[in-house]
Amino acid sequence: MERATAASPPPTGISLRQLLMSLGEPLVELQAAPAGLDVEIRSVALLDPEDPPITHPGELVLAIGARGRAAFPALRAGGRDGAAAVAVKLDTPGQAAALSATAVEAGIALLSVRSEARWEQVDALVRAALESVPQGRPGEGPEEGDLFSLAQTTAVLTGGIVSIEDTANRVLAYSRSTDSDEVDDLRRLSILGWQGPEAYLARLRKWGVFQRLRASDEVICIDSHPELGIRRRLAVAIRSGERQLGTIWVQEGSAPLTEHSDQALLGAARVAALHLVRRRRELSADLTLTRTLAAGLLEGSTGPQPLANHLALDAARPAAVLGFSYGTAEATPPELTRSEVSNLISVHTAARHRSALVTQVDARIYVLLPQLPRSIDTGTLRGWGQAIAEAAGRHLGMSLRGSVGCIVPGLGEVPESRREADRILDAMVSAGVATTVAALPDIQAEVLVSEVLTLLSAHPEMRDPRLTALVTHDSRSQGQLAESVLAYLNAFGDVRAAATELHVHPNTLRYRIRRAEELTGLDLSRPDQRLLAMLQLRLPPAS
Repeated sequence: MERATAASPPPTGISLRQLLMSLGEPLVELQAAPAGLDVEIRSVALLDPEDPPITHPGELVLAIGARGRAAFPALRAGGRDGAAAVAVKLDTPGQAAALSATAVEAGIALLSVRSEARWEQVDALVRAALESVPQGRPGEGPEEGDLFSLAQTTAVLTGGIVSIEDTANRVLAYSRSTDSDEVDDLRRLSILGWQGPEAYLARLRKWGVFQRLRASDEVICIDSHPELGIRRRLAVAIRSGERQLGTIWVQEGSAPLTEHSDQALLGAARVAALHLVRRRRELSADLTLTRTLAAGLLEGSTGPQPLANHLALDAARPAAVLGFSYGTAEATPPELTRSEVSNLISVHTAARHRSALVTQVDARIYVLLPQLPRSIDTGTLRGWGQAIAEAAGRHLGMSLRGSVGCIVPGLGEVPESRREADRILDAMVSAGVATTVAALPDIQAEVLVSEVLTLLSAHPEMRDPRLTALVTHDSRSQGQLAESVLAYLNAFGDVRAAATELHVHPNTLRYRIRRAEELTGLDLSRPDQRLLAMLQLRLPPAS
């Protein structure tokens, strides 16, 4: 079971009633509450089907992957251990009755989650609701209340339907709507998918909405588009100084927005900024420590236990490392670009594995995947990496190369997985491999050849001086003898195929091969000389 990773949990919780008021339709629905709605929820945990059904008092247990009767163990364990509630997804409406009966028997609340919703989204929103509980600090005023309450207040003041998002367009909080007919498709899809649908986000970018939000504090109006199922909206940036922290969106319902909606939105944005700044400050120290420990583990300078203790990770479960490099060069990208790529990778990996940690070492970005399911395979991880590379090209216009390190038995072997990920990236860059994302079995030959070439490059005494002389001759006379020999060898001596590759006549290629042998004394009919030539002529020219 994966548990909260913050330095310390909130000392008080929220009632089941408050949680339902915050999340509510369309995300979750109450199926049973045998102990009433005042049950206190103090924490949230993901229960994986592979984990033993163990819960803790006051927890909201998200039973991922457990549908129908498969959720019975989680309900019984929750009732036995004093958990507050269990949330499940239902395949069919008929499952609700059987699960509700079991929940009532166990004495635990049961919530159903819409099938379209992502578990990591539910987890994030519940944590946000828990973290926003006021702790009675001196001087804390109502302006520092939680984002869900702020969204609801803003909805009342504007007469609209409100959502609050971060700069990655992920939903942080939203207002309740009593009439589902007032909610348009964009609002519903944004909440269930945790962020706005890409097709609509692309339209907003095209219309310049995001550019205006970044540059201005003014309220922006987006007209309705009935053909897209989208109603009129207002939007305002949440800002701290010059930095944008997020956006508040107000969708118009069946009635027009109130006369002073713009003014209400401006005030809401300033209050939201106080909340988000406070949250960032509290998380900053913990996040810095997490990244430091993760980088130390990847580099092998620290052991697995500090990170495992800090994040309550099971160091004995499988782990792996994904590596990413920028395009074909290893130069460090601009700070803004690096941040955008890191954020994109973080979002995509968190959507697939709750415990994923993203950190940068030198010019590469690594994803540490601790406590993986024992059933996971390299093909699945390659698919995750491919989705990230495609998203980087689609959203950032950037070429990413990705590698999948070996799956190791536990955190202690993570440096081995990182080394394998680096070996793959090194080969992809040096050999010009066309594959975007690869694991070692995909390009093992290219990796080994790349490492042999690295060895040859570092040890000039291992090279044939005749081949070195041939490359030097071409450099001085602007010749193409070395290139021709390599093409001829790559084609296994097929003159016509090699000539086609070089765009020359076969007789021209035959002449070049003879000329190279005459100049150097090489005998390309000998297998050992052919082998060495194929390797050495692949070395990059000396600078």
